[in-house]
Amino acid sequence: MPDDHGRFLAAGPRVGLRPFTLDDAGEFTARAEESVALHTPWLFPPRTPERYAAYAGALIEEPARAGFLACEREEGGRIAGFLTINNIVHGAFRSGALGYGAFAHAAGRGLMGEALGLLLGHAFGPMGLHRLEANIQPGNAPSRALVVRAGFRLEGFSPAMLLIDGAWRDHERWALTAPCG
Repeated sequence: MPDDHGRFLAAGPRVGLRPFTLDDAGEFTARAEESVALHTPWLFPPRTPERYAAYAGALIEEPARAGFLACEREEGGRIAGFLTINNIVHGAFRSGALGYGAFAHAAGRGLMGEALGLLLGHAFGPMGLHRLEANIQPGNAPSRALVVRAGFRLEGFSPAMLLIDGAWRDHERWALTAPCG
């Protein structure tokens, strides 16, 4: 195992979780370009340096957003996917909306499941959140399977919930709360 102590916010056997940086633009956009077929019609991560700068900049600078890269520890830190928490609300609510995507070279290898577990520990630990919600389009079986394996529960269905790729899309609402006690 590589000596990457301090490089990641959290690390598992195969994956390390670290914040987005502006310096990741080249690798991130190349991976997003390679993954268009995998992501369409669910996700549209930035595929140009300019769009990446705006996307990552918001995740870095805005207090109601946080972004993390899932990196392969045995592959020199190669980016396997990304996880975001948006609409972060503190106070009595302590909640956020979870987003994520694997890149094509990492899909189906269990890396995002490991990364999500690391993110949950960080979100419910140092970030102080109590609840995460994942909104998933009904036909996105791999995304649904990921949250089910992580222990999320189905809470409802919202027709025409989000505007994605020019159309209002239905979503299932899945949620997980931090262990109480």
